[in-house]
Amino acid sequence: MRNPMRAKSVRWPKVPEDQREAWPLETAQRMRDANKARYRIAVVAPLGCGLRQGEVFDLSPEDVDFQRGVIRVHRQAQLRSGRFYFALPKGGKTRIVDMPWSVADELAAHFLQYPAVEVELPWGGPEPERERRTFPLALTTTYGNALRANSFNDGVWKPALAAVGAIPMREQGQRWKTSRKDGFHVLRHTFASVILEAGESVVTLARWLGHSSPTIMLDHYAHFMPEAGGKGRAAVDALLGVAPEYVPDGLASI
Repeated sequence: MRNPMRAKSVRWPKVPEDQREAWPLETAQRMRDANKARYRIAVVAPLGCGLRQGEVFDLSPEDVDFQRGVIRVHRQAQLRSGRFYFALPKGGKTRIVDMPWSVADELAAHFLQYPAVEVELPWGGPEPERERRTFPLALTTTYGNALRANSFNDGVWKPALAAVGAIPMREQGQRWKTSRKDGFHVLRHTFASVILEAGESVVTLARWLGHSSPTIMLDHYAHFMPEAGGKGRAAVDALLGVAPEYVPDGLASI
C-alpha cells in the first residue's frame, strides 16, 4: 500500500528556526567601549540602526543624512572566491533606516577623526570584467583597504569579546573559542529587542531591518515582545466593563 504522506501534494512542516538571542544592554555597551576607537562605530551602527556587518563595512558618509536623521542603506561589501566587490544589500533591496541622535553624534565624531577613504571595487560580483565603482568608506583597514569579515572578526571582534569576559582569552597558537550567539549578528538582534520592547511596531522594524515581511520578524523576534496582547486584553475589558483588578472566582485558584 502506498504511503499517502509521500504524495507530492503533501507539504511537510518546516523545522522552526531558533529564536534570536540578544545581549543584555550592559554587555552591548561594554563591547562598544572595548573596541578600538577606529572600529567603535562598527558596534554603534548595528546596535543603534540594525545594520548587517557587510552594510556596516560599506557605510559611507554620503549615506548618512544628518538633517533628516536617517541612513540610506544602498550597498554592502561582499567576498567571494577570495575577492571583494560591492553589491546591493541582502535581497537586492535598498532601504532607509532611522538614525537616533546618539548614533548621529558617534558617526559625526568618527568622520572627523577618521576621514573616509576612497575604495574602488567591482560592482555586483568579483569578476575582473565587472564595472568598477568607487565609494568613500567610513571603515577601512589602516592601509586604506575594505574590511574583510574574517580578519575583522579575529583581529577586532573576538579580542573585544574576550576583553569583556564574553569568551575566554585565546591561548597562543590556538583558535578563538566562540559560539554562534556571540557572533557579530547579535548586535542586530539586540537592536531588534530594544525596539520591540520599546513598543515600536513590527512593520516599522521589518522595514528598518530590511526584512521582506513582518511575518519573518514575528518568527524570529516575537519573544522580545513580553507585553504583546496586553493592550488588546485591556481594550476588551474596557469594552465589556470589567475592572482591571477583577479576577473571576473560577480563576482565583489557578
